[in-house]
This record gives sequence, C-alpha cells and structure tokens, in this order.
Amino acid sequence: MNMLIFTPQALAFVAIPKTGTTAIEQALRPHADIVFRGARKHISTKRFHRKVRPFISETFDVALESFAVLREPEDQIRSWYKYRTRDEIRDKPEYSGHLTFEEFVEALLSETPPPCTQIGSQLRMLSGRGGRLLIDHLFAYERWDRLETFLSDRFEQRITFEPRNVSPQVPTELSEQTRARLRVARAAEFDLHARLMESDGKLAPRQAKAAV
Repeated sequence: MNMLIFTPQALAFVAIPKTGTTAIEQALRPHADIVFRGARKHISTKRFHRKVRPFISETFDVALESFAVLREPEDQIRSWYKYRTRDEIRDKPEYSGHLTFEEFVEALLSETPPPCTQIGSQLRMLSGRGGRLLIDHLFAYERWDRLETFLSDRFEQRITFEPRNVSPQVPTELSEQTRARLRVARAAEFDLHARLMESDGKLAPRQAKAAV
C-alpha cells in the first residue's frame, strides 16, 4: 500500500493497514499525482501533519485534507491474524498459523508480544501528542457508502471499490474473557469506533477540534 496524494482535490489518503487499503489504492491510484512508496507508504497522521502537509503547502500552494478508514478494532485484529496464517509466509517470524485466534490475542496483550502479533494500533496512526486526532475525515470500514459518496463528490466522478486481498478462511473464535481484556487494553480505539458508528460512519475530527 502506498500513500496517495491528490493535489487537484487537496486530499491525502492515510493508509491504516487492514482497513481496505488495497481496494482504495486500486480505485484511486490512477488519480494520484504524488505517491509515497517503500518505508514512507504507511505515514502516520502525526508525521503527515508535521512533514508532508507543510511541504505540499509550500511547494504546490495546496492545503491538503487527510482521510482514513477505521475498522472495528477486534475485527481489524482478526483480519491481521487471518492474513498472517498464509502458507507463503510459514517460514517467516510474522506467521501466526501456529496459534489460535485466542492465543494470538493473548500474545498481543502480553508484555512482550511476539513478532507475529506486532501489528501496531489504528489509534496511534491517527493521533498526535496527547492522543489528539489529526485526521480531517475519518470513515467507518463498515460504511463504505459514506467514503464512496465523499470521494465521488471530491473527484466529481463515481468512485467505487472492489474487494482485494481477501484473507484465508480460518476459525477466529474469541472467549468473552479475552474479548473483555482486549476492550480494556484498547478502550480508546473501541470508543472512537463507537463514536464513528454513532455519527453514521463519518467524523471530521480536526474540524470539530477547531470549532471548539
């Protein structure tokens, strides 16, 4: 996944892994006039806000707005687990096929998570100092229609997405005890997703902060 910037639309896509990013890239990459690859492809909003946005503003006189997708946290972790059970990575440290999903989450919550459970945090990708959200437009993974409508309006043409990178079908049961521990450990991320769904699948965090 690459970070895509669209100067005519004054937009930048902040790619959070396992939130449909490949489908979004496939639909939008033909429209991008700047693409960040390699180590820069998963730039957090904090780094984008400090480095990329000022550079684009100074170089192209464009005030970029950022957008991203947030997935229900347990479901995003489940997607990571499935993705890392692929046979083609069986010999790599990130392979998780030797664990059940229950064991995967327990390892993720441990003090020393093994490489296969080192997946980062959606909230950390979206936040700056003090947990302040730095994203301009945040969409719920479960409400693709809101993102499609937003992008279709900005690009002045219909934008739709096709499923990509479908993960293997494997059992992913989780006990209520472990689910409760996960919700406590990532409470802020679960709360943000709940707020997003209560807002019909779209939030504008930076605009809301500026209005206060």
